Amino acid sequence: MTASDSSGDETSQGSTDGWSEAKPETNEDHDEQPAEEERSLGIGVVTIATSRSLATDAAGEAVVTALKAAGHEIATREHIGNDHDRVQSIVSRTIDRDDVDLVVTAGATSIEPSDVAIEAVEPLLDKKLSAFGELFTKLAYDAVGTRAVASRTAAGVTDGVPVFSLPGNEDAARLALEEIILPEADHLVALARETPDEDKWAAAESSESDEDAEDETAANGGE
Repeated sequence: MTASDSSGDETSQGSTDGWSEAKPETNEDHDEQPAEEERSLGIGVVTIATSRSLATDAAGEAVVTALKAAGHEIATREHIGNDHDRVQSIVSRTIDRDDVDLVVTAGATSIEPSDVAIEAVEPLLDKKLSAFGELFTKLAYDAVGTRAVASRTAAGVTDGVPVFSLPGNEDAARLALEEIILPEADHLVALARETPDEDKWAAAESSESDEDAEDETAANGGE
């Protein structure tokens, strides 16, 4: 990664990335979602930046802190440079882990030649979560204005595991996690693994159909 990494290098970006100029304004007054029983998920975290290390990556720390505060466990955490094939290999390996329910990457998502995360992660996705990018763009615009045009993200599901690729900027990563990913994490994992809460309605309908069939059989003398 070059010294002017647009995906979140705090030592080089200064005021050029827009995120450094304005703190994200989280929407604390949005309508509350119905309370659901949440469980602790195993999260795989991969940070991507040649110019930073695991110890100095602020976006990675923001991701881990937010996940732990929400009661989730960090199943694995890795930091790698901006190498397309290595990024793809590490993310794929993380998805395949039995203790990982959801994967978050941070860094290398902007438009510099060294930003390879989106190109590496998207081919791994079986189904894309296109609404994630739209929601993040709206939140980013509210936070930093038109500078959000250079903020790319990717989100989708593969092998029952939701995967999110976030910018390497601390504020941007925290914004995506707190406002979009964390409120929906349990629900997305359940959907991806075909165990959604909505299945209780299908089960109830199936049970009623079976009871109706039994009643009809009894009315016909057991025929």
